[in-house]
Amino acid sequence: MISSIKQSPASVAVSDLVRSNAIVSRSTRFCALPSKTQPFSLLSSSSRPLYLTPLNQLGFRSLKKREDDSFKAEAYEADRSESFAIDDAEARSAAAQKAKIGVYFATWWALNVVFNIYNKKVLNAFPYPWLTSTLSLACGSLMMLISWALRIAETPKTDFDFWKALAPVAVAHTIGHVAATVSMSKVAVSFTHIIKSGEPAFSVLVSRFLLGETFPVQVYLSLLPIIGGCALAAVTELNFNMIGFMGAMISNIAFVFRNIFSKKGMKGKSVSGMNYYACLSMLSLVILTPFAIAVEGPKMWAAGWDNALSQIGPQIIWWVAAQSIFYHLYNQVSYMSLDEISPLTFSIGNTMKRISVIVSSIIIFHTPVQPVNALGAAIAILGTFLYSQAKQ
Repeated sequence: MISSIKQSPASVAVSDLVRSNAIVSRSTRFCALPSKTQPFSLLSSSSRPLYLTPLNQLGFRSLKKREDDSFKAEAYEADRSESFAIDDAEARSAAAQKAKIGVYFATWWALNVVFNIYNKKVLNAFPYPWLTSTLSLACGSLMMLISWALRIAETPKTDFDFWKALAPVAVAHTIGHVAATVSMSKVAVSFTHIIKSGEPAFSVLVSRFLLGETFPVQVYLSLLPIIGGCALAAVTELNFNMIGFMGAMISNIAFVFRNIFSKKGMKGKSVSGMNYYACLSMLSLVILTPFAIAVEGPKMWAAGWDNALSQIGPQIIWWVAAQSIFYHLYNQVSYMSLDEISPLTFSIGNTMKRISVIVSSIIIFHTPVQPVNALGAAIAILGTFLYSQAKQ
């Protein structure tokens, strides 16, 4: 009797202690504390009843709270890993974008080099630049119409306002295209592109005196090596021709106005670069065709074609097809590149393109170049690069 009386307060004390949410181990089982008068033994169970406390009284709420806390910690770790995954995805996306731009640039330069080579071959055997220019625009227009019909490319959604805004751009593009082709029919490809590297100088002058735009001092200073280099290359050119020189100069001015009209007229128009150039080619073809017939005419074309076939053979057909196809492709890729990069990067890429064309044409056509002529070309191209940096 006395033993049972002494044990009850002990068990009550333990129960009270558990109810007060004391911190205990998960695996602990609660029983009555042993009496001070009797030693505790795991084997003696006859005189000491075992007191068990329900789980809802064992501080289970505290245990659940700690488990919730651990779940929160695990969720936090998951969030961190998710942020790392997002960062990795962004890094991979940026790397893929750079690779895409690199492919665009390499394709753009390669297609431009091939076009200039075949274009010069055609003009040497068939010296009719107006028809050659018309055929290149017609080939590109036909390629895009087939692509739209077969749904290889998405058909652009245009309206009257779009074509109205595109009209002055097409006029300037037509003049620049024909003038450059006329220039290459009279002089070496390298000389035409050396003169065309002076396009930034015309851009600044036209924008300054006709549009009232002002530029930093370094932009004006960058024009000095451009103008000086082009002049030095022109004076020392062994095969200098005034028609060829003026054609390249007119092409520079026309393309400057094309860029100005394009910036003003195409704001807010949601047409991709590929489709934009396709529409530009079609409208330019409509503009150029009657002028090509009036300047050269079918009789001259027929006589010239017979002469080219007799000298070159059926290979001339492939040359004409190649220069027409590659003209459209290189311009299309350049407009697609402009969709992906900044104008500064595009300007630098255009400068590097001219270097590749000049060097490759000199090698392929064995163009004689004097050291002074090469120095003038290098100065002009360097000035173009400095201009692109200063303009930014």
